[in-house]
Amino acid sequence: MTPQKLDTSVHAIHEWLARSVKSLGNHSDRLNAINVFPVADGDTGSNLYLTARAGQDAVSELETDDIGGFLEVAARASMESARGNSGTLLAVFLSGLSEPWIGHERLTAPLLAVGLERAKVRSWSALSEPVEGTMLSVINAIALAANSTLAYIKTDLESRAALDALLTQMNQAAQLAVKGTETELEPLLAAGVVDAGAVGMLIIIDELCAAIRNEETDFESYEAFKGYKVQDPHIHLNSESESGVEVMCTVSLDALGAATLRGQLDALGNSVIMSPVNQLEEDTYRWRVHVHVLEAQPAIELIAKFGEPVNVTVTDLCTTDD
Repeated sequence: MTPQKLDTSVHAIHEWLARSVKSLGNHSDRLNAINVFPVADGDTGSNLYLTARAGQDAVSELETDDIGGFLEVAARASMESARGNSGTLLAVFLSGLSEPWIGHERLTAPLLAVGLERAKVRSWSALSEPVEGTMLSVINAIALAANSTLAYIKTDLESRAALDALLTQMNQAAQLAVKGTETELEPLLAAGVVDAGAVGMLIIIDELCAAIRNEETDFESYEAFKGYKVQDPHIHLNSESESGVEVMCTVSLDALGAATLRGQLDALGNSVIMSPVNQLEEDTYRWRVHVHVLEAQPAIELIAKFGEPVNVTVTDLCTTDD
């Protein structure tokens, strides 16, 4: 396909979400098999798939020409139904990406670059303790690649040729970022695998590029990732599982309440992720909360001191979905 024939409309975004759900479903077993960080509970693939599917379902019949508004609806639904660390980060990524796109009917290279930068900032700020060698590494890499590519493009930045060049650099940067996770984190190095969440994010980026170009996605290169061949064993089964539970809920808070709750959740547990779902009033948002704790009740009671938690889920960290 020539750059002039790239699909930059909301149709491509719709196709991207649908294709991502299908591919995450197809790859979920392999992603689960190499899930050893931050918890070796073998559910990264399942969590990404279910989170992405919730977003795609929400826009399956939505009719609009606004690419940002379309993606915002999907992102919000993903956030409300997010599963695990990886699913929550995916929802945050989609939410950040959608923000600068709202009101636009066509995707351009500058618009994609600013969306990726916003998604990066949102993703990093959502975690109390962000860690490289994870999905964040891929998000960082594609945002940097997009911005640096814009600086060297000689053609019209609003052209389809510029967008095509940016997609190429994004794809290459994401591949390298996944490869780099093999040595960035000790649990991954010890297990001899790449990060499951990082591969999941690569799938999503590959599908974005393919949807815009109206091409089939080639996953053959994934065979080079450590631990990712179909015949490779389920590494997470040989890893020590974390004790405790994962608590997720939605709660309405102002900025001060959210900051205070985050600090107290950090003291109570770990893997704290907090991200706004949508704005209710000038300084009040609905927040999606994620935390790992030894017991659910103290965490739920703590959250209830700040607001009424709804859409509460409690998942045993030792439970696997594969």
